[in-house]
Amino acid sequence: MVTHKPFAVAKGFARPRLGCFAWWQNMPPASTCTEKRRAGAVFLSCAPGGIRTPNSSSEDCCDIHFTTRAIALSYRRLARTQWIAYNRGMDFKELPVPQPVLEVCNTLKNAGFEAYLVGGCVRDLVVSREPKDWDVTTNANPEQIQSLFTETFYENDYGTVGVVTESDDPKLKVIEVTPYRVESGYSNARHPDEVRFSDSLTEDLRRRDFTVNAIAYDPLTHELIDEHGGKGDIERKVIAAVGNPGERFGEDALRMLRAVRLSAELDFVIEAETAAGIVDQASQLEKVSRERVRDELMRILMSPGPMQALYMAQKLGILKYIIPELEEGIGIDQNQAHSYDVFEHNMRSLQHAADKNWPLEVRLSALLHDVGKPTSRRWSDEKKDWTFHGHEVIGAKMAKKILQDLRFSRETIENVTNLIRWHMFFSDPDTVTLSAVRRMIVNVGKEHIEELLNLRMCDRIGTGRPKEQPFRLRKYMSMVDEAMRDPVSVGMLKIDGKRLMDVTYETAGPRIGWILHALLEEVLDDPAKNTAEYLENRSVELSKEGNDALKEIGESGKDRREKEDEAAIRELREKHHVS
Repeated sequence: MVTHKPFAVAKGFARPRLGCFAWWQNMPPASTCTEKRRAGAVFLSCAPGGIRTPNSSSEDCCDIHFTTRAIALSYRRLARTQWIAYNRGMDFKELPVPQPVLEVCNTLKNAGFEAYLVGGCVRDLVVSREPKDWDVTTNANPEQIQSLFTETFYENDYGTVGVVTESDDPKLKVIEVTPYRVESGYSNARHPDEVRFSDSLTEDLRRRDFTVNAIAYDPLTHELIDEHGGKGDIERKVIAAVGNPGERFGEDALRMLRAVRLSAELDFVIEAETAAGIVDQASQLEKVSRERVRDELMRILMSPGPMQALYMAQKLGILKYIIPELEEGIGIDQNQAHSYDVFEHNMRSLQHAADKNWPLEVRLSALLHDVGKPTSRRWSDEKKDWTFHGHEVIGAKMAKKILQDLRFSRETIENVTNLIRWHMFFSDPDTVTLSAVRRMIVNVGKEHIEELLNLRMCDRIGTGRPKEQPFRLRKYMSMVDEAMRDPVSVGMLKIDGKRLMDVTYETAGPRIGWILHALLEEVLDDPAKNTAEYLENRSVELSKEGNDALKEIGESGKDRREKEDEAAIRELREKHHVS
């Protein structure tokens, strides 16, 4: 693996200590790093190394930001001290809290208890995002909480009571109310060995993962309790651990992956001490269940910036505990059609899927579509270039094992591996046939053919090419539409040859075809006539015509069908801007 030189630090600022950045030596060269000043602090913005061809549509998504430890320390010890002193118990502008949540808090307060919103919902309100769920914390114990509400459930070891509301909104149907608590002993780096309920909000906030999640808000008095500088970190766009990062990650190793996920969802940077703590504790992620890792990974992939997040995970040393096979692509140069190594190509393909807001299965497929390339790479003396024959087959098998290890559903595994297996479909418009296109539709299924085409677009952008839809792909897409459309034919009619013979007493022969085509012409003019009753009655009338007259009517209908069919195909090709 190539070892890059240490990155430059702005004049006047101390260089980060080596012990705090185990990943320092693996950062890109200083020439790819730029310094940014935000609110009096310095952040290092590092683009992925090995970039040879700029891609304006994705370049902004690949910056990775870290703070220097020196600035982080001064920021924590000085600015934050003043911010905490100012914010403790300060009045804050009213945040939009739904009525069911207000009612829960009001019930607790009327009973003489404290009630605060806490965690991600407060963070999201402060950054003007709609919370996905609502968490209330209180000095009441679980039994006291349950006694105050009509319908509740309590099925955990942490004191969390689910309060069922009358709201029809799924996000508000259950409000989780948890007593203040103190946790101790994390022998498995996943769950506390002991949970003790407390009457102190301060103790409860102290045990939380990140400062941005350690803010409490009273929705009735609009009081904001911020004892760890979380609002300041939100304003500075920083993810920082509460207290000692090593201790927080030792308590629950999944928090390291959560830090990366939050940075991707919120477009925040990870503060230096917190990043150093992740590096030190990275191996603890092995102790976390694969289901929990999968859930965080899914949220990373569905975030606006999954490429930046996974680059950060790799630099911090935790990607190898998520999908180690991805790191095998680092430094694996490709052929002349590609501007990036295999790792960066996969990352950029994934980012394009995120930029287009495509679903999880397309994003997973984009991330893993070339995971088989390092294994299949061979040098060709004839081409004087690298080849990757069969990488789609190898990659599909590898992806299946990866997704099984992460406990994805059987349906997701099947769909993703199928897309990877067929992502190298042949699309030369001069030689590909409709029958070949139909076979590809059968391979991936009608319901997934659009996802396959989207994966091909991700693959193209991932190479560094500016166009996601060149002529070849647009022509193939038009052929897919053509193969999947219902053709203009007598099969559209609400009557078939057998029923026609039953009502007209005609025998099998050309007259049946003439009558069907005559009926089709009438239906093309007036689709309302396509009913069994009308067509049966009209068939009887047409059967009374002589052969010559019926043939003329039928041939006219056949010519009309062919013209309508050609017009439909022309429209499909115009849609994709191909002739």
